[in-house]
Amino acid sequence: MRSYNYSELNNAEISALCRRTAVNFDSITPVVTSIINDVKNRGDRALNEYSLKFDGFAPDQIVIDVPDKNSVKLKRSVKEAFDLAFNNIHAFHHAQMPIPRTVETMPGVICSREARPLDSVGLYVPGGTAVLPSSVLMLAVPATIAQCKEIVVATPPQKSGEVAPEVLYCCALAGVHKIVLSGGAQAVAALAYGTETVPKVDKILGPGNQYVTCAKMLLQNSDAMVSIDMPAGPSEVLVIADDTSNPAFVAADLLSQAEHGADSQVVLVTTSKDLVVGVQKEIKEQIKKLPRKDFAQKALANSSIVFTESLEKAVEFSNLWAPEHLIISIDDPGKVKDSITHAGSIFMGHFTPESVGDYASGTNHTLPTSGYAKMYSGVSLDSFFKWVTFQELSREGLAALGPAVEIMAESEGLEGHKQAVSIRLKRMKER
Repeated sequence: MRSYNYSELNNAEISALCRRTAVNFDSITPVVTSIINDVKNRGDRALNEYSLKFDGFAPDQIVIDVPDKNSVKLKRSVKEAFDLAFNNIHAFHHAQMPIPRTVETMPGVICSREARPLDSVGLYVPGGTAVLPSSVLMLAVPATIAQCKEIVVATPPQKSGEVAPEVLYCCALAGVHKIVLSGGAQAVAALAYGTETVPKVDKILGPGNQYVTCAKMLLQNSDAMVSIDMPAGPSEVLVIADDTSNPAFVAADLLSQAEHGADSQVVLVTTSKDLVVGVQKEIKEQIKKLPRKDFAQKALANSSIVFTESLEKAVEFSNLWAPEHLIISIDDPGKVKDSITHAGSIFMGHFTPESVGDYASGTNHTLPTSGYAKMYSGVSLDSFFKWVTFQELSREGLAALGPAVEIMAESEGLEGHKQAVSIRLKRMKER
């Protein structure tokens, strides 16, 4: 990890430090565009060819039904762990049920706003270097609560061609309707356009590598007529720490994200130089125990340690970096909580590792990365709804509001708009 003193950096250097080197859309856009067009034009045939090329397996049946959860063979302890996570995720997201609002803006003018669930959603569940059944729960549970009519999961199969039993169990547990055995940009394209067997969806949600993220961003601006949740690429974490922090805890938090993949990024922002020494020592020891240490080492090579003179400056840098995950590893995280403006999800205190949010605390782990936390929220129940507004005017309401609308329409030169009001006002006077 490279070290920096925040007070010695100029604005250009700070901007460069906040830029995510792992994501380079300029270089991959031509490749992703080619894949999207091929799947659009050739459907299942193209999808299978890319699955064979990138995942090493082309299934005979691209879309499969979700089995009954009782038929999935897993240890009881594993099922119970996922059941616990399901209950917490369900409880937190069910509490977000949208509330209709009605306002009488003036006498006789009633305006309201109500939520309607999306008809169909495609949930992308990564499965390349690691199987992520937790992503099924994070995406499908709120989709089910929202009562989306069609919930489709796309995930690459294992080399054997099988879907991991953990993924199958979570699909069954969370209410998924269909599973598409494909991953990468090709799966995203199939969900966006539909194929002979893959249903077209209205919205695509879920994390993925830079190819998946690029595909989602391209498709939302295409003729596919599909929306996306957010740009959600390689995983990242920023830890704010001080003299009260435990070096072993901080090192473990950094490694927990670094092991995701070589393109992950982790940042330690601290007011304590002594802590830096302790964390570096702990990383060297802890990384030896990780089966995915090769990924972690590559991620650490592209990661940073930033020394700041105060917690206020640490928060300032964190807001500029806008992390996917922010861990505030200090004795009293509440004192800086209100100053945090840009982060996907925040983990407060010494005993709140990012891992709990990834799996089972109840919050959603599908979050904006690469600095997009400055303008995007993470997935929530809201992600599976759209809002519709209503207005209803009584005769008295139109009589009071209509003349102002006539004047405004006339000022814009839209006589038809004015006439739609005038004809009613005239009829009301005649009666």
